[in-house]
Amino acid sequence: MLHGAGRCINRSLGCLLVNLTLFAAMAARSDAAPARWRRPFLAWLDGIEKGWAIPLLIVGFAAIWLLFLVIAYLSGDLHPDVLETWSVGRSFAWGNAKHPPLMGWVAHVWTLVFPLTDWSFQLMAMTNAAVALWAVDLIARRFVRGDKRAVVLLLLMLLPAYQFHAQRFNANAVLLAIWPLATYCFLRSFETRQIKWAAAAGALAAIAMLGKYYSVFLVGSFVFAAVCHSQRRLFFGSWAPWVSALVGLVVLAPHIYWLATTGATPFEYAMAAHGGRWFWLSIQEASMFLLGIAAIWSLPALSWVLIAESRLKRFSADFRAMNSGLWLLFLVCAGTIGFPPIVAVVFGTDMASLWAMQGLFLIGILIVCGASYPLERFYTVNLAVLVIGMALVAVTVAAPVHAIYRNAHGYEERRNFYRLVALELTRRWHQVSTSPLPAVSGDDSLAFATAFYSPDHPRYRRPFALQYQWGWAAMCFSDEEVCSAWIRNVRATAPNAIRFDFDVAGSLWGQPGVSAKIAAVMVPPGDGKAH
Repeated sequence: MLHGAGRCINRSLGCLLVNLTLFAAMAARSDAAPARWRRPFLAWLDGIEKGWAIPLLIVGFAAIWLLFLVIAYLSGDLHPDVLETWSVGRSFAWGNAKHPPLMGWVAHVWTLVFPLTDWSFQLMAMTNAAVALWAVDLIARRFVRGDKRAVVLLLLMLLPAYQFHAQRFNANAVLLAIWPLATYCFLRSFETRQIKWAAAAGALAAIAMLGKYYSVFLVGSFVFAAVCHSQRRLFFGSWAPWVSALVGLVVLAPHIYWLATTGATPFEYAMAAHGGRWFWLSIQEASMFLLGIAAIWSLPALSWVLIAESRLKRFSADFRAMNSGLWLLFLVCAGTIGFPPIVAVVFGTDMASLWAMQGLFLIGILIVCGASYPLERFYTVNLAVLVIGMALVAVTVAAPVHAIYRNAHGYEERRNFYRLVALELTRRWHQVSTSPLPAVSGDDSLAFATAFYSPDHPRYRRPFALQYQWGWAAMCFSDEEVCSAWIRNVRATAPNAIRFDFDVAGSLWGQPGVSAKIAAVMVPPGDGKAH
């Protein structure tokens, strides 16, 4: 039986080698005499080192996936994470109760230029993704030229990070651009040991920490890479690491002071939400973290296998021959992937692979830039066609199907109703008060949605902070028992509270959608007019 299995394996490997040989012959013939439909792609590849091809690729990617987001979410409003991001950024602060402040700052600055609309925030998400890809190219071009720069980006465009993950602009997504920018500056600092790059690396590492504390793994990976690299004596013998540390502390100082004077509430939230796991559950979380990264990279990895063909056998030799810069990036990559599961086990926390998305660009750079062999344009064009084809199918087929399906079946976050309930609550408020609605509470997603979509743009407040004040409103979905019970308690203890229910129903292109029942309460201000 074992001999039979061995023969089957040998036959499979033989067939694979034959197929790879055939692909290689096809690639050679195509490069020698390309088909007519390939010629525009070849002209585009010729423009990479002329400076226009990579920007065209990145802008085109962002534009087509922006169109996808606009169409796919016609039956739904913005994700609650995005609404929360805008709401916490309305007032400048060095921190907030759940996350560091960077995501709110970015959203606030964006709305100084762009309106409060769904398409505006979808554009912000894809602009962030475009900046992230541009930053990745900054790193890649230090090691490769021409087609390989495009291949790095094309492989990354097969990941869900730069469109689906990016559209939820939150504490995770804001790191998409910051991590590669910080990595680029750290690389330049390590290579040149110049003060300007050291200062930039320290500042951007600190800004990454202001995005999410998960970025401690990036900072730790920088230290790990510098210590393990063969040129560590030169680096630590210069001013560069100490300038980086000083600048980083200066940038972080206001936030550290905020933490010290407010009770470090983000850490309390993090431990309450993600800590307290049993040992074996943490082992499972760590394993799923690594398996999740492998799954995320499966399609780009398969694409690279088809490109590299039998040259994959050079992998070990290419790995040993990596230059100093790529070896530094490999150590950073090893740290960003290896440290989180270790921390999950040691401290008993969960660790979602989604949180690692912003660092997966390092894998693409290492795979492509570390390959010692040139890539046939046959494969580069095929990869570009795959990326473009998937995007076109997503826009023309998947996006409208998604919109229709979600109109009929709803979203897990119930975002079909956000705008509707915000407008209805505002209308009811103005029936009992001449003043704009000042504050909103209740279910977090509905409260953040009302702050965004209501013409009054009330401030979000946590429920129990408002319970005994005048001039506010709150909403819950009627089937959320805890929130609904709180609303009933407010009605029972506040004599001037107005309790009511209402129904909302979505629609798309004239077709009725899902519906929901909302429980609401209003506590008008003292000068409100009662009806």
